[in-house]
Amino acid sequence: MGNEFDYISENLRRIKADIGEACAAAGRAPESVRLMAVTKTVAPEAVNHAIAEGVDLLGENRVQEFLSKKDSYDSSAEVHMIGHLQTNKVKYIINDVSMIQSVDSEKLLGEISRLAVKNGRIMDILCEVNIGGEDSKSGVHPDDLHELLMKASQTEGIRLRGLMTIPPPSESDIFLGRMSELFERYSGEFSMDVLSMGMTHDYADAVRFGSTLVRVGTGLFGARSYK
Repeated sequence: MGNEFDYISENLRRIKADIGEACAAAGRAPESVRLMAVTKTVAPEAVNHAIAEGVDLLGENRVQEFLSKKDSYDSSAEVHMIGHLQTNKVKYIINDVSMIQSVDSEKLLGEISRLAVKNGRIMDILCEVNIGGEDSKSGVHPDDLHELLMKASQTEGIRLRGLMTIPPPSESDIFLGRMSELFERYSGEFSMDVLSMGMTHDYADAVRFGSTLVRVGTGLFGARSYK
């Protein structure tokens, strides 16, 4: 009799195979891409099954949901905050996540810095870029990115690691290409090593464009009802 979470194991094998093929086509080593399991609305039991199968990085979208589930997670996996983060919520996660991927303003940067220093830690961050200029999405405009990167690189308690984006799905390739160019342009100046882009529908394409971290939720856990 099979396990109720066998489908997660199957999905994980397929995703890893897809990443491997995309890396081979791009002349990259499979180890150069890290897989994140996006856990929004997913039960901790399902998440822990994925961890048991080798997933070592979780992505959380909502502070409240994360706080309700974090004590149930297998603690061997690392957790990143990937959703839009309000400054008044930073205090709740500062000691429970190893990276905040959604930094898009100096105000948020300042609050992360204040709390990181207060708690005696250095917080890894990514600057989120609104590469498609969409009103519905957060992220810094590409034209304002250098200024935010400069500020982040000089802020106490912050370690700037790279860039994150959610490109418009309709013309994903165009915007993945633009993000790749931005990363190429600034990674040397700011010693960045993480380019977080690619989700269930476009992670293989993102790998072709240089992504080092892909964020997969539905493709791993199946379709969920978002509340």
